[in-house]
Amino acid sequence: MNLETLRAVVDCLIPRDAFPGAYETGVCDYLVTLLATDLKNEAEFFSTGLDAIEGEAHARFGKSFVNLLSDQQTGVLESIENGDLRTNWPVSPQRFFDMLVRTTAEGFYSDPQQGGNRGSVSWVMTGFEDPNS
Repeated sequence: MNLETLRAVVDCLIPRDAFPGAYETGVCDYLVTLLATDLKNEAEFFSTGLDAIEGEAHARFGKSFVNLLSDQQTGVLESIENGDLRTNWPVSPQRFFDMLVRTTAEGFYSDPQQGGNRGSVSWVMTGFEDPNS
């Protein structure tokens, strides 16, 4: 699995603002663990989807997804979400995109014991947990 692409993608989906973004909160660790355990049968599908994102980035901008500007990364992901593809995908782009967004959100908002939401960041952000306790 291309971990550099995964990091760039999850940070594009949940970027840093006043709170840490997806990567800093452990979303990649959560996804790697999830794909090695509960979603083990989907690991190749997920990895192929990440490679396809790379293909879209190269087709549109001649660069790797990780080397694109933030608005270009967002544009690539929006195009995938909308089915506006420039390359042939070996997996369903809609199914992959849905899985990517869902599992990224799961990792960001999950119980920190599951490997994501490091420091309960999203719980503090949403008011679910008091940052002073």
